[in-house]
Amino acid sequence: MIALNKNLDLLMNTIGYKFKNIDLLKEAITHSSYANEHSYLKINDNEKLEFLGDSVMDLITTEYITELYDFFREGELSKIKSQIISEAVFSTISEDINLGDYLLLSNGEIVSGGKKKKSILGDAFEALIGAIFKDSNYETAREVALRFLKDKIEHLNEIEGVLDYKTELQEYVQSKYKIIPEYVLIETTGPDHSKTFKVSCVVNGKVMGYGTAKSKKKAEKIAAQHALENLI
Repeated sequence: MIALNKNLDLLMNTIGYKFKNIDLLKEAITHSSYANEHSYLKINDNEKLEFLGDSVMDLITTEYITELYDFFREGELSKIKSQIISEAVFSTISEDINLGDYLLLSNGEIVSGGKKKKSILGDAFEALIGAIFKDSNYETAREVALRFLKDKIEHLNEIEGVLDYKTELQEYVQSKYKIIPEYVLIETTGPDHSKTFKVSCVVNGKVMGYGTAKSKKKAEKIAAQHALENLI
């Protein structure tokens, strides 16, 4: 138990919030598999905190993006919100703060790689925010959540599983022009260990967007995003 408390101190330092009721943090990192495997301990798993955290994150995200994108219409905001409030985004935040290292899982889940499963990590982040909300208030939970969420919102197109502009563009172009977009590598700069790729997206013989990134794949995604913006 002493080692666990020490680890939790490290976690609290990482997230920038110190719990008044440490039991809430312990609950937030307790997966249902662990609680079931250790039923004799009669401990709570994190499912209720996850449920609470889901609602809190919904409000935090909605409030933030309506301020950030005040010129967007309701439909556009709804699409962005659904992309943010997702397993893909929340699991990457958990990875950033090494939340998986603190999770209490059953032996079976550990063996099957549970500490790296995106579904478990995504749920754990929501549980963590729910625990912070319950331990303090909405404003504090919002401050902690946005500390990690802002950067993810700015780089949504780089998070695997969130946006796929290339697929969206291809579906649109095939539907309208009966062709598929082309991606052309314009130039590669920088040393071998840190190359930068510039790509153009060509639709119907015209360049509709450019993308520059540290990988060709990301550059193509950015080019597809710009092409969509220019076409729609």
